Amino acid sequence: PNTIPNPPKNTPKCTKKVLQIIPKNQPKGSSKIPQNHPKIFSKFIPQKTPKKSQDHTKKKIPKNPPNHLKVISKFISKNTKNTPKHPKITPEFIFFLIPGVVFADGERWRQLRRFSLMVLRDFGMGRQSIESRIQEEAQELLHEFQKTQRKPFDPTFLLSCAVSNIICSIVFGNRFQYQDPEFLELLRLMNESFREMSTAWAQLYNMAEPLLKFVPGPHRRIPQLLGTMRSFVAQRVQDNARTLDPHSPRDFIDMNKVGEKDNPKSEFTMENLELTTLNLFFAGTETMSSTLRFGLLFLMRHPQVEEKIFKEISQVVGFGRAPALADRSLMPFTDATIHEIQRCSDPIPMNVPHRVTRDTEFRGFCIPKGTDIYPLLSSVLNDPESFKNPQNFDPGNFLDEQGRFQRNKAFVPFSAGKRLCLGEALVRAELFLFLTSLLQRLRPRPPAPPEELPTAPLVSGFANIPPHFQLRLLPR
Repeated sequence: PNTIPNPPKNTPKCTKKVLQIIPKNQPKGSSKIPQNHPKIFSKFIPQKTPKKSQDHTKKKIPKNPPNHLKVISKFISKNTKNTPKHPKITPEFIFFLIPGVVFADGERWRQLRRFSLMVLRDFGMGRQSIESRIQEEAQELLHEFQKTQRKPFDPTFLLSCAVSNIICSIVFGNRFQYQDPEFLELLRLMNESFREMSTAWAQLYNMAEPLLKFVPGPHRRIPQLLGTMRSFVAQRVQDNARTLDPHSPRDFIDMNKVGEKDNPKSEFTMENLELTTLNLFFAGTETMSSTLRFGLLFLMRHPQVEEKIFKEISQVVGFGRAPALADRSLMPFTDATIHEIQRCSDPIPMNVPHRVTRDTEFRGFCIPKGTDIYPLLSSVLNDPESFKNPQNFDPGNFLDEQGRFQRNKAFVPFSAGKRLCLGEALVRAELFLFLTSLLQRLRPRPPAPPEELPTAPLVSGFANIPPHFQLRLLPR
């Protein structure tokens, strides 16, 4: 690392001291988050004059920072055997992540991931039916949008309803009506808890739980929110169990119950079922909804991009049918824009934490067994060595000179290696079908001038939360 950022101005003095504590058996130097280039973290951490790392480590700073893609991909992919674990997260904080598939490790992780991938394939990603389900949900969303009658509104909950219904159809076997009070309450709890988990308070609590569990503050609300959501899932599991037909499983819950019955000593337990279901809900609802909201913001800030997408829709899809996944390969600019939306929104900037399982040598440093590792995906998604115009929203980052879609190895919003996001294919399908279905019929317009629209995250921590905004949807 070349430079080390200072903590935010509003960081309490006691917190600054905690950040500078050097754990036992760790290399000398500050334990604050390092960075190789001031601009990479500028949108997450307020910058003062960077403090040179050789002040602490006596190491010479290289003139050119290392390639972030090479560093992270090499560590995650080639050291997978050394880093299969996720660090233990404070139970009172985000206990719902343990021992679900996201934060599991060892044999538990292997069983749960294999099972989750199989169910997503059989009930979602690998079936033709999932495409038709997304198309139908997109039409329901359009119908709700049209009810706004060109008036300004906040799209957050309608988008959350739509994307959550896709994961509901896989997990529960059915969708909810948008006006269902129980469904709306679940989405409210999920939205609020996701936002709270991304605040500085929540991250500090997870690091210093023994000290802060007795201190009043917003962090104490998180367990209540997650506990209520877990109760909702537990009730749905019980409802499914009463009508379970082992020979004809209907959804994720049924498949888990069948696995539990066939192999009582496996990881198919009630606890794992509840927690893995919540894992899928968060990944399939909040990250998707956030990406779509960022997408609408970027398209309104750059109306020329939206017009180019509409031109492709007109030429490839027309207006006599709904967009289909087969259209994507014929719409390079649209595909590039969706990739750029994901790159700029950077949904999980710090990735999911890992932990090394044995002493590991990497780039001249010895990383002791048990060290928590945070592969900073933001540094890759903003790497000037990998993208032509990394500091701006530019679909050209994914287009070649002939205007053809061009894959980029630095596009890693889903992480990399064996911990790659379970629902990558599902997310890509939803983003394409929801956005093209919307732009085929409606034009998103801001109530204020486009240049006044905020695009910086409202909260940035575990996740990037979009700022609040309103828009008007005008018919084509």
